[in-house]
Amino acid sequence: MFYRPEDGHGLPHNPFNAVITPRPIGWISTRGADGRDNLAPYSFFNGVAYTPPQVMFASTSGKADRARGKDSFSNIEATGVFCVNIVESAARDAMNATSGGYGREVDEFSHAGIERAPCETIACSRVAAAPAALECRLNRIVPLLGENNFLVLGEVTGVHLRDDCLRDGIFDVTRFQPLARLGYRDYTVVDNVFSLNRPGQS
Repeated sequence: MFYRPEDGHGLPHNPFNAVITPRPIGWISTRGADGRDNLAPYSFFNGVAYTPPQVMFASTSGKADRARGKDSFSNIEATGVFCVNIVESAARDAMNATSGGYGREVDEFSHAGIERAPCETIACSRVAAAPAALECRLNRIVPLLGENNFLVLGEVTGVHLRDDCLRDGIFDVTRFQPLARLGYRDYTVVDNVFSLNRPGQS
């Protein structure tokens, strides 16, 4: 099968998300200029540089109660900071509960019963029980093709690692099983880890 996106795919559901898999989930916490916390998952998320450490996520739709973008995007525009919380398999239901299209007045931490903790380098809350959390300052926002599609780039200014996820000086993902997004309504967990040496390495 081959299709041009502008012509449509002819399938019951768009296969695009199912092709680019698995994708890590950035559970983005922000705080509005009014002081209200927000928490929402984004599966177009990843790290993009080591030095200085930088991450990206894409906001790809709008909301009726926002001039453009979603709550996370609007809050970041207003404050210039956000936190990326890493999602473990055990938090799948809580993460899903924060994915609804709630009004801007809803605090998803409270709505989903998620304990919050303060960040150290930015004025924002983070998910207290997350295996890791990356405190970020906005680097830039890049408008993308299409309505309400924005790429958000941030510099990581603080890193939280949960103590039980460290083993012999290594951040060990087998200790918490990261949750990843597939296509449609599907997810997966990392439960099989193996190592490969690059050519020339021993």
